[in-house]
Amino acid sequence: MIVAIDGPTAAGKGTLARLLARDLGFAYLDTGSLYRAVGLALLRTGHSPDDEAAAVAAARSLGSDLLTDPGLRDEATGNAASRVAAMPAVRAALLDYQREFARRPPGGARGAVLDGRDIGTVVCPDATVKLFVTAAPEVRARRRHLELSGRGEDVPFAQVLADLNERDRRDQARAAAPLRPAPDAHLLDTSDLAIDAALARAKAIIAGRM
Repeated sequence: MIVAIDGPTAAGKGTLARLLARDLGFAYLDTGSLYRAVGLALLRTGHSPDDEAAAVAAARSLGSDLLTDPGLRDEATGNAASRVAAMPAVRAALLDYQREFARRPPGGARGAVLDGRDIGTVVCPDATVKLFVTAAPEVRARRRHLELSGRGEDVPFAQVLADLNERDRRDQARAAAPLRPAPDAHLLDTSDLAIDAALARAKAIIAGRM
């Protein structure tokens, strides 16, 4: 069984996906971490996130150590990830990894939960359940601002909101796998939902397909 969860930055899809995987006993893959790792690799080697050749090389040689690096959550890494994710060659380099994870979940798990921006539309178009998690931009920016503040990063809220809106625009406008809900995805707006309520709704949707 494959659960595909898509949505924009700070909508809550990552937290929801991790909790679902835990409760269902499924393997979990944050596909955004793959693109963040590519972006982080470029930043640390002094390459521009717009250098496609360097980005493809980084994607093809991605090491598992970067997938748990604390630098993945930095704001600069997120912006770099959004830029490399718009490159078709980078997406192609990471696609097989994601599909293999979904087809053969590690650890003998009986299913997989993948979250990202194109899971239900490109990576796993035949997923058993598809969720598109979203929230109002101001709500998402507030969540992201709190996250950054909690890590000691002093970034003005106005800048966080502007960066988030720009990332949304870039993700939705890119030619390669743009951010959009799959036609058969269930829309889950978390603007006014606590995580427990969002989790309960997601579980109810999944239960109907199990």
